[in-house]
Amino acid sequence: MFKKILIVGCGLIGSSILRATIKKKISKKIYILERSKNHIKQIKRLGLNCEILKDSKKQIPSMDMIIICTHLGEYFKVLNKLEKYINKNTIVTDVGSAKEKIFKKTKTRIKKNINWISSHPIAGSEVSGPKFGNEKLFSDKWCVLIKEKSTKKTQLKILSKFWSKIGSNIVYMNLKEHDHIFSITSHIPHLVAYNMVKTAMNFEKKKKSNIVKFSAGGLRDFTRTAASNEIMWKDIFLYNHKNIIKGIDLFINNMRQIKKLINNKNEKQLIKIMQESKKIRKKIVSSKQDVNLPDFGRR
Repeated sequence: MFKKILIVGCGLIGSSILRATIKKKISKKIYILERSKNHIKQIKRLGLNCEILKDSKKQIPSMDMIIICTHLGEYFKVLNKLEKYINKNTIVTDVGSAKEKIFKKTKTRIKKNINWISSHPIAGSEVSGPKFGNEKLFSDKWCVLIKEKSTKKTQLKILSKFWSKIGSNIVYMNLKEHDHIFSITSHIPHLVAYNMVKTAMNFEKKKKSNIVKFSAGGLRDFTRTAASNEIMWKDIFLYNHKNIIKGIDLFINNMRQIKKLINNKNEKQLIKIMQESKKIRKKIVSSKQDVNLPDFGRR
């Protein structure tokens, strides 16, 4: 399908793309651009069939596709380093979780003839690093491709085929729609997890009691989410801040309402809220976004 692909940043997502691309034989050669010496050592130790990019001036112009898998805050550094060598026929994509602000900001700083079509594979974990990469990470998972009026259909079709080849189900969104949806489905839940863990820590300090060893399933699952890469999530919160602030306001308003119901001992309305939540859970399971197994669906 491709002769040469470059993956910039080889953590969990980058190394999973690498493994899946090798497994499906999508590209004759795969190159890696990675600044972390530790990550490079891991990649070599794992014996993954790829080459480390050594000469941008000579190697970048021949790339069919470049996939940026760094933190959002690194995009400008990456593009400043590579953009003068990128061929007009090369497809440039990324895997970031926030789109509109960074896309528009970056577009003003790079050459106009660069074919950048943004991607967002809805897959990941709280762990990071090449050793956690999984060739099946994208299997039966959604991958959002950003489709704007200026998006070239031919390149979009090629990119869609790439993600399909490594197992993803494709859906198209525009920049605004993407950031609005994922502020609620992903970004706010992570903020809630960080705040819940912080609340537990504050409680433990104030009451001088060891709550960790008594942590029930609820807190345990919050800590798993809150164990995600802090640099990645700091960038997401800042680059999608407008949608996230609106979501926080809505969340606070709902918490105030629930607080009032509890204070007034309004059993009927409390039960109604919880029953509605169970319906959403059933929809998530039926849409195959999780499995209906005990212990949070983990085997």
